Amino acid sequence: MSLATADDPPRSTGHAPQWKPNTEKLNKQGQSQELSEKPRRASIAEGEVKHHKLGWKRLTVCLIVEAIALGSLSIPSAFAALGMVAGVIMTVGIGLIAIYTSWIVGQVRLKHPHVQHYADAVGLMWGKFGYELTSVMFVLFLVLLTGSHVLTGTIAWVRIVDDPALCALIWGFVSAILLYALALPPTFHEFAVLGYIDFVSICVAIFITMVATGVTASKSLGGLSAVSWSAWPPADITFAKAFLSTTNIIFAYSFAVCQYSFMAEMHTPEDYVKSIWALGLIEIFIYTLTGAIIFAFVGNDVSSPAILSAPKLVSRIAFGVALPVIFISGSINTTVVGKYIMGRVFHNSEIRYVHTKKGWLIWLALIAVLTVIAWVIAEAIPFFNALLGLISSLFISAFTFYFPALFWFSILKEGKWNATRRNIALSVANALVLVIGIVVLVCGAYASVDDILLSYKSGGVRGSFTCSASSYEG
Repeated sequence: MSLATADDPPRSTGHAPQWKPNTEKLNKQGQSQELSEKPRRASIAEGEVKHHKLGWKRLTVCLIVEAIALGSLSIPSAFAALGMVAGVIMTVGIGLIAIYTSWIVGQVRLKHPHVQHYADAVGLMWGKFGYELTSVMFVLFLVLLTGSHVLTGTIAWVRIVDDPALCALIWGFVSAILLYALALPPTFHEFAVLGYIDFVSICVAIFITMVATGVTASKSLGGLSAVSWSAWPPADITFAKAFLSTTNIIFAYSFAVCQYSFMAEMHTPEDYVKSIWALGLIEIFIYTLTGAIIFAFVGNDVSSPAILSAPKLVSRIAFGVALPVIFISGSINTTVVGKYIMGRVFHNSEIRYVHTKKGWLIWLALIAVLTVIAWVIAEAIPFFNALLGLISSLFISAFTFYFPALFWFSILKEGKWNATRRNIALSVANALVLVIGIVVLVCGAYASVDDILLSYKSGGVRGSFTCSASSYEG
């Protein structure tokens, strides 16, 4: 046994030498990485500020753009099917229910601030499955809505230009280009500026239609007293036709579908209550007056949209005035879908805020793709409007009625349903809303399928990608 001296080399222990990090090098790398992250963080912070400028007044404008479109001029035809009394009751009643369910929708957002779109809220109830299912419903419905505005734009252009020799596809293409251009503002704060034009457009178009139909009725044989309007539904009305007319009124109040998307940009989300009350009361006022007055002036033969019931020259003028509302109200659907996709794909990137060169290029391409898809679907499906009615019955029943009712029971209710007077009252109210949603789902789907079948039997289905202008005339 020998003893090692101080001069002997250290003996091997059989283990590799212990590694020690080069702290100086790592510190330099960390500092470098932190410096490179600063611009990205600053860009994200700038994007957050840009996308949280929406106040309650501009939220109201965005909701008006989403809700009050040329479809408001389909209300008189709903009155013709339901009768004046039932038409007024349904218009006011459904409007009040829509205000209430939108209040429920907003309460979920206040309780869970991370909710950015409708799918996020359903995901709170049903997890990943609910999120993905609602995402598909959300995107499909809004893209189809954009497609419906392509067709409405085509009808307007055909009526305005009044040249049957021109291929109607040209007007569909022009409509798609306008819908694309108007969908480009990446924030709703910016988009709301267009909303003021939109609102004036629909109000003036409705006013022109009212005056024109009123003057025509007063000059006809027997005057206004000879108009064939009725307080009650026609004796030969079928259940399917009556309920289809009811879904037209329901569809006119379908603003809840985009409410989360708009509220995500609010700087003071609690103010949303002011917006839904303002919108709801404006809608009830406009829809009730439009439906009642034009129905009283035209009678049971009123067209949908009611602009087509005015004399041809006046209807051409009214369609010209309505062009802004057709394209602005249509384009906001594309904007909402685009923002949903950007937020999902680029969740942790500054690209989602669309304020960098790369962000803008992706945004421009995405909006173009969505618009082209909407145009192709609208032109390719011969019974597109009837299909949209079916999709609306399936999806609007969820977004406006039974999803909000389920939100109360699954997310908002604290304690048992009968724990307090407030719980009892709201539980009963939401149970009724849930029943209404299921009725709309089942009966609306039945009425829409029946309408599709009748359209085929009567030969009222146009061809795919048709050039015939007569296919779009009222």
